[in-house]
Amino acid sequence: MLPALVIEKLPRLVRAIKLLPEEATPDEAAVLADELCGITAMVAEKFTNDRTAEGIQRALLLTVGGVSLGLEHEVDTDDDLAALDVLIEEGAEQVFQAGFRMVRDLAAMPEDTLVGEYDTDPVYAKRRLKELFVDLCTADPGETWSGYERYLSQLKERQGVQAIVRAAQWLRRHHYEGPILDPDLNAEGVIALAIIFAVEAGGRITARTGQREFERFVKSVRRNKPDFEAGWAELMARVPAAHQGVIAERIATYREQCTVLQQIGTKASMKQLFGELENYAGSELDADLP
Repeated sequence: MLPALVIEKLPRLVRAIKLLPEEATPDEAAVLADELCGITAMVAEKFTNDRTAEGIQRALLLTVGGVSLGLEHEVDTDDDLAALDVLIEEGAEQVFQAGFRMVRDLAAMPEDTLVGEYDTDPVYAKRRLKELFVDLCTADPGETWSGYERYLSQLKERQGVQAIVRAAQWLRRHHYEGPILDPDLNAEGVIALAIIFAVEAGGRITARTGQREFERFVKSVRRNKPDFEAGWAELMARVPAAHQGVIAERIATYREQCTVLQQIGTKASMKQLFGELENYAGSELDADLP
């Protein structure tokens, strides 16, 4: 069996610097070197220990990755000469700042659909930013670096999570009893409740519930036998276009797999149905019965 082919892909900054002798003037090279030294000193002060050799070395690796991340974003081709032109024309510091903003914006996005006060605490937010910056931008100049690919992967994942969270937040703001202001949020739970209760029809949005309200809902559905699809259509008509994709995807899933809706028309007990509901709504359920 032949060994896997490993393609070396050095950090973009390193690849661009290799072109300096042939493509840049001595003055341009000197300015670039001075800028990179300044960035490294700044990174050492803010993110590593600037009083130790190890701290300076770690800062150098972060500078290489930070500038490389910015270059990958600014240059949409594999042309390393174009990357060098950006470094010379715009300056390494501006490119580094672009890379750092990418990490900062990524760190501000939710990692999962369970959101709490921890996620908005500025101290923890700063810590998460540092950890993500170190994770993505640590780049050895002589080794293959995959920081940009990992950034793109995380960006796609977090954008998906953010869409779910924002849809749940909208549903909370339009809860039929008034906006829900609880800082802790189970986004999937909110969406699940809205979709399950929407089958009753009437256009009412339920983003949180308790056992009493759930019992009323079950009795109503069993008595009136509403058209689930009509209820979901009413919900979709109320949801803004920005959130419809998330809601429609969940409706498609619950249409086929939601055990609450599958069992609501059977002789299943209230206790059994509420237990099933807990699996979907989680912390979004109020314990209003002893």
